[in-house]
Amino acid sequence: MSQRQIVQVFEQFQKSRMQFVQTVADLAARSQNIEFLQNAGVMPMLRPLLLDVVPSIQQTAALALGRLADHSDDLAQAVVKEDILPQLVYSLTFQNRFYKKAAAFVLRAVAKHSPELSQAVVACGGVHALVLCLEEFDPGVKEAAAWALGYIARHNASLSQSVVEAGAVPLLVLSLQEPAMALKRIAASTLSDICKHTPELAQSVVDNGAIAHLALMILNPDAKLKRQVFSALSQISKHSVSLAEMVIEAEIFPAAVACLNDPDEYVKKNVTTLMREVVKHSPELAQVIVNCGAMGAVVDYLGNCHGNLRLPGIMMLGYVAAHSENLAMAVILSKGVPQLALCLSEEREHHIKAATAWSIGQIGHHTPEHAKAVATSDLLAKLLELYMDASSSEDLQAKSKKALKSVLQKCTYMPSLEPLLYDAPSNILRHVVCQFSKVLPHDSKARRLFVTSGGLKKLQEIEAEPGSALQEHISAITSCFPEEIVRYYSPGYSEVLLERLEYYQPA
Repeated sequence: MSQRQIVQVFEQFQKSRMQFVQTVADLAARSQNIEFLQNAGVMPMLRPLLLDVVPSIQQTAALALGRLADHSDDLAQAVVKEDILPQLVYSLTFQNRFYKKAAAFVLRAVAKHSPELSQAVVACGGVHALVLCLEEFDPGVKEAAAWALGYIARHNASLSQSVVEAGAVPLLVLSLQEPAMALKRIAASTLSDICKHTPELAQSVVDNGAIAHLALMILNPDAKLKRQVFSALSQISKHSVSLAEMVIEAEIFPAAVACLNDPDEYVKKNVTTLMREVVKHSPELAQVIVNCGAMGAVVDYLGNCHGNLRLPGIMMLGYVAAHSENLAMAVILSKGVPQLALCLSEEREHHIKAATAWSIGQIGHHTPEHAKAVATSDLLAKLLELYMDASSSEDLQAKSKKALKSVLQKCTYMPSLEPLLYDAPSNILRHVVCQFSKVLPHDSKARRLFVTSGGLKKLQEIEAEPGSALQEHISAITSCFPEEIVRYYSPGYSEVLLERLEYYQPA
């Protein structure tokens, strides 16, 4: 056999290996092929090809493994069981940039499924290898590494701490300053994933100067970048007053409020989430946001979106209103109450309705004036309906009941209270009647209206336990009226009169 024929054998073997990994990588890109590949025992076949002498075969084998692991938890588990991770991590340190991107993809695909699989990546030194990749010159390698670190960090505080301890944060902050847009996005997203778990993790990100660099990007024209920037700032702000103050001090408001006009709906949602996380901490922080003109902008935003996109805005109004009478009045003056009434009637999801009911309660529980703003939007009847609806979730019923009671205890607006006399169960009726007992003794016009509208008649039809609070309130109200009027509107009085008529003998 000649030398050429011998060389041809090796060339043919190389070509076959290349064709095999390329075909498997292509097949693994389509989910309908995954089960067949798994049943054919593809995993142990790919493993030795990661150490192939031909770099392109190594890279394609890693790509195929990444696509398989990305598909399901079971296949990611199989990658771990085949002991493929240590091999990848070892190769990450000295291979070329194409292999590094493919290997980082495999680590990301394994880590994304569960904390246990992420822990397997950490245990084999994957985090340290990925952090070294963040120091590479090639932005594609940095992006792949940052993405994998984000998937590890997002699961829990312990995994996030592993990423921080490996020295990822300063390199991620440096990545924010790179010209490559995709790298900026992934770096911001990973910082957000690190921050979200604990104040200490958020502080570690802040200590590396992340806020200033994030703040510079809030007016960037790239919508996907802005989504991640506002998400990261939200995750920093949510933990404490001091962290929220640091975000405010970066002077991102009122520029951030302008982003509520952004065409991208998730930019707007994340801006609203950021405001919610800031205002919840203290009246002073809430006042800063109100002074930026945010209330009107958030109310307009709620009018232009639906579903879960509304949720942070609904809660933001509630948090602002909860702090003080003046802040609640700012929500009312921004036409927040009619907008919340719309949300309550339009939304179908119970958790959104529950959040809306909570916010309405926060607005209306301060003074009679605040309660009137809620009552005149016909919200008392709506809250009662949601509370009594058997199909409402437990949380929705509880929040509707609490909001209704807290508003009722301040409400003195009779036209909205009276319909509740007819519909409310006894545990709510007690609060309704209590409010009448506060108003009627001091208001003759209200007493007249209470009689002519049928309120007094209905009141006397209520069956109250002797000695109960409800009975005491009813007695307090009836004592405000002349005895003959009380008797005239009492149950059964018309029968008494007819009986008297029967026995009446004209002169």
